[in-house]
Amino acid sequence: MGRGSGLPFGKIQVNLLLDTHILLWWLSDDARLPKPARQWIAHEAQSVFVSTASLWEIALKASKGKLRADLKEVHRQIERGDYIYLPVEPAHVLSLSKLPAHHADPFDRMLIAQASAENLSLLTCDADLKRYGHAVLLA
Repeated sequence: MGRGSGLPFGKIQVNLLLDTHILLWWLSDDARLPKPARQWIAHEAQSVFVSTASLWEIALKASKGKLRADLKEVHRQIERGDYIYLPVEPAHVLSLSKLPAHHADPFDRMLIAQASAENLSLLTCDADLKRYGHAVLLA
């Protein structure tokens, strides 16, 4: 992992938490997923985590017509893939309560809190999240 890749981690092992849009783009092989993100997920990450908060976000947005996604299929792909589900725990909510209000989206804030509490790197394309510092990896 990471040897000679020229990617930011070098020989450091990293554990990724996928932002919801990154997850959906990865699972659907969407062209909008940046090439570095593909490389990090496929080759650089020691472990790839998916938050149950992302499933909740997908369910809510799909029910409002803001997103076209088959939640059962997303879940099936996660279960069949080499991903680790990250449940929302009380420690994550406590971490959330301490976050500065840089971003208003409750799902993004929970993902940041989870990444911070679990020492993960949140892989995202949302540049606004970079204000949260080291827990965010901008693709």
